[in-house]
Amino acid sequence: MDRLLQLEVFSKTAELGSLSKAAETLRMSNAAASRHLSALEERLAVRLIERNTRRQWLTEAGQELLQRCSTLLNELAEAEDAVSDRALSPKGMLRVTSSLSFAMIYMAPMLPAFRKLYPKLDVQIIAANRYPDFIEAGIDVAIRTREQEPDSNIIIRRIGQMRRVLAAAPSYLAAHGVPEHPADLARHDMLVYNLANDPYSLRLSKGSATQTVRIAPTLDSNDGQIICGAARAGLGILIQPLYIVQSDIVEGKLVPLLLDWELPLLTMNIAYQNRTGLPAKIRAFSDFLVDHIHRNSMEGIWIDT
Repeated sequence: MDRLLQLEVFSKTAELGSLSKAAETLRMSNAAASRHLSALEERLAVRLIERNTRRQWLTEAGQELLQRCSTLLNELAEAEDAVSDRALSPKGMLRVTSSLSFAMIYMAPMLPAFRKLYPKLDVQIIAANRYPDFIEAGIDVAIRTREQEPDSNIIIRRIGQMRRVLAAAPSYLAAHGVPEHPADLARHDMLVYNLANDPYSLRLSKGSATQTVRIAPTLDSNDGQIICGAARAGLGILIQPLYIVQSDIVEGKLVPLLLDWELPLLTMNIAYQNRTGLPAKIRAFSDFLVDHIHRNSMEGIWIDT
């Protein structure tokens, strides 16, 4: 068992680029992780990881060992997952990343019921609007708005396509007027999510007609919650997925605009690494999440789920 744990500490340290992150992942102290790594290097009589105050890197021997032990540890994890899957009792830690908005609106509310069903499975949510590397970040599942993944080692499960809307606070519209045509947006104060594809160009369609409008943002941000807060305060017109602003629209805090024009749909996927056998914890979480979205989304948010 000590030898296996030593290999796990080494492998996680190499993957995450940090001994402290590896220790956190494996639920041990930094001192214990350091002892296991030192014991492995002493047993093999070779230096595996070089490190200084700013970074660490694998030696040639460390690179060779990582390649061999990663295969061994993956096969062992898959064997354990297969057993857990048969027992319907996934356990351990599941690391999930999504945008802050998706985590707040969908994932956080479902966790009490999910944990009641799977009490041995802990969940860590990493809120991020950029897409971290699975291995470097130790991610199991990522919720992404991408049509496809550039990496063939990543598998996607489609949640569905969602509508996007233009909306503003009643106070803003009272002061600046209501846009009647897409071209009117060029003279309005726009609140822009700057990680969107081509964020400063809006393409709207109505039937066979299309209109592209270049916009100069009054505010741009990398987080939808900041944009929503600014819109509710009357700063300008936002462009956001409907699921993020639907409750504000229902409550009258925001007013949807140009309803006869449509913005391009967003595709939402669950993404995870391609493995020989899908771990039970990923299958359990994905199934539960998709079902939760089906049952708890307001009408009209999703085109298909």
